[in-house]
Amino acid sequence: MSIQLEVGTKATVTVPGSSANLGPGFDTLGLAVSIFDTIEVEVIDSGLEVEVYGEGEKDLPRDGSHLVVKAIRSGLKAANVEAPGLRVVCTNSIPQSRGLGSSAAASVGGVVAANALAGSPLTTEQVVQLSSAFEGHPDNASASVLGAAVVSWTTVPVDGSQPEYRAVPLPVDPRIRATALVPNFHASTQAVRRVLPSHVTHTDARFNVSRTAVMTVALQNHPELLWEGTRDRLHQTFRAEVLPVTAEWVNRLRNRGYAAYLSGAGPTIMVLSTGPVEEKILEQAREAELRVIELEVAGPVRVEVSTA
Repeated sequence: MSIQLEVGTKATVTVPGSSANLGPGFDTLGLAVSIFDTIEVEVIDSGLEVEVYGEGEKDLPRDGSHLVVKAIRSGLKAANVEAPGLRVVCTNSIPQSRGLGSSAAASVGGVVAANALAGSPLTTEQVVQLSSAFEGHPDNASASVLGAAVVSWTTVPVDGSQPEYRAVPLPVDPRIRATALVPNFHASTQAVRRVLPSHVTHTDARFNVSRTAVMTVALQNHPELLWEGTRDRLHQTFRAEVLPVTAEWVNRLRNRGYAAYLSGAGPTIMVLSTGPVEEKILEQAREAELRVIELEVAGPVRVEVSTA
């Protein structure tokens, strides 16, 4: 039998955005970055109230189809608790559908809020599992849960039951910073995935395995290897045909020696470095109508709980 939550109980979650793949680590590597969504969830007498401010406020639904609400309900069910009603207020800073983990942040924020309302019975591993299930891969979600960098993977049990999503944190050299160049158009993750080939050569697979290994070392204590560690042959070349603006800027930056890559499914271009990107380049990006966001590596999701 489920436990009924007390009316007036409130959780406030601050969840970081994320950048996935980091070049070669397709659906494996992720990095939490310092742009945040805040989700406030309060138990009320009945019904569902949803408010959205900031990014996506004109487009996101205000009912049970909102991803945050779905994630809250998933978390409550897993924690074996029920709420008579919910008031959900989302204040979003993470650009929507731009490759900065907005969907993953929504699912993480909802699950973490539900867990906090229930008294935190779910483990970190369970939070990663529940929040990753909405996207079908754990790179973005686990980065938002754990903070810093993550190495993540998915296992599918032989009995065909639900996939298991796992991740471990990876410390990041404190000198590393991130700069996002965000185009003013959206990218559908599924649409961008459709251009990927069903098979790759052994040579290209071997190349990406080696660069993913290099990237884990570069992130931890060898940032001089970031340019080499962000090289990729599995997905960015193919996605260039549907994201030409992104491809142009990734190439332009890499030709100048910057460790630039397609962030997640794009269209955001991410640069990892130990110093600032040259101001002249950033001015050119702004003139090309790219939004420039200078970021730090973020810590894990944060939550506060209060009662009426």
